[in-house]
Amino acid sequence: MTASPWIQRFSHLVPAGGTVLDVACGQGRHVHWFAQRGHPCLGIDRSEQALAALPASAQRLCADIEQAAWPLPGAQFAAVVVTNYLWRALLPTIVASVAPGGVLLYETFAEGNARFGKPSRAGFLLQPGELLRACGNELRVVAYEDGFLDGPARCVQRIAALRPLPGTDTLAAL
Repeated sequence: MTASPWIQRFSHLVPAGGTVLDVACGQGRHVHWFAQRGHPCLGIDRSEQALAALPASAQRLCADIEQAAWPLPGAQFAAVVVTNYLWRALLPTIVASVAPGGVLLYETFAEGNARFGKPSRAGFLLQPGELLRACGNELRVVAYEDGFLDGPARCVQRIAALRPLPGTDTLAAL
């Protein structure tokens, strides 16, 4: 269970000691990554079995975030991590869950991935620029990629974006 290179690359943007929310965390490869670096973590997934693999220090929340209301209304986190998951209806909630001074780290499959396998349905693939649009003017984009990755071959879109602290320069966090 190795953390995504994208998440590893931008994990330094998470404020020291800040709580990390991993949305649709599965067995928690990113929860493990951040917990090993001293961050309190909350993993949310619909599978109790998957959540059982999280480190003992992590909080777990079993919830079907596609069929029920968002279980953390108004809560904000130093980092919100999402990988290999897309539920468009939640994009505004995910962005709103990034606390001032916090970061959104998001990476999932994009249009064109059907050439390489699953997911292949359009509903599970980001459209060009979709993550940029989701961040809108609320988050400051630090890095963004949209395209083909090799090994294994896939099309992805990924973003690292900060929510500025009021009255600060977001680039100071870099």
